[in-house]
Amino acid sequence: MAKNQQHEDSFENVESALTKTEQFIEDNQKLISFAAIALIVIVGGYWAFKKLYMEPLQKEAQETVFQAQQYFQTDSFNLALNGDGMNPGFLEIIDQYGATDVGELSEYYAGACYLNLGEYENAIDYLKGFSTDEPILMATTQGAIGDAYLELGNSDEAIKWYNKASKMENEIIAPTYLFKLGLLYEESGDKEKAIEVYTKIKNDYKNSAEARQIDKYITRAKING
Repeated sequence: MAKNQQHEDSFENVESALTKTEQFIEDNQKLISFAAIALIVIVGGYWAFKKLYMEPLQKEAQETVFQAQQYFQTDSFNLALNGDGMNPGFLEIIDQYGATDVGELSEYYAGACYLNLGEYENAIDYLKGFSTDEPILMATTQGAIGDAYLELGNSDEAIKWYNKASKMENEIIAPTYLFKLGLLYEESGDKEKAIEVYTKIKNDYKNSAEARQIDKYITRAKING
């Protein structure tokens, strides 16, 4: 009997909840309709923005950036950065297509151009403004920021960014920035850290160009230590 009573009570509770829901819908029909319309507009608007605006803009940006990339590859950094009067450079591409992947990548290119032109503050600004999920490119960017700080005489910041870049476990990237770290640690008098990173190159990146000459740097750091 108790079980039947519990069953009846549960049924009544469910029925009561359904009734309240129906009443809420009835009382707020206009509000719910407006909310549904708003959701449709938002979803439809996003689709239209992506398909009708962003995708064509991305395609246009890819076509536009070609000449700037060609100038970059031939070390014509000023033309790559500022354009040639007929074709835009990376700075103009950032302004026009900043919302696209091409515009974002142009931040990196602009920073690299400034670095090669000796405008290190500008290089840092643009390189720090760039972000990517591609780990090798991100590590290269961090290393370039370290290079810019080193050129400005800021060894502490250079060490910080070289450390970040060297975390990328790649046979080319990691030993390059570990070696730069070792040289900076030696220069700053921290021989133990210098030996540590030199040894890491020797043990973890045996096939790298840096590893082939690393023993003499380890020996030097130990002697001078």
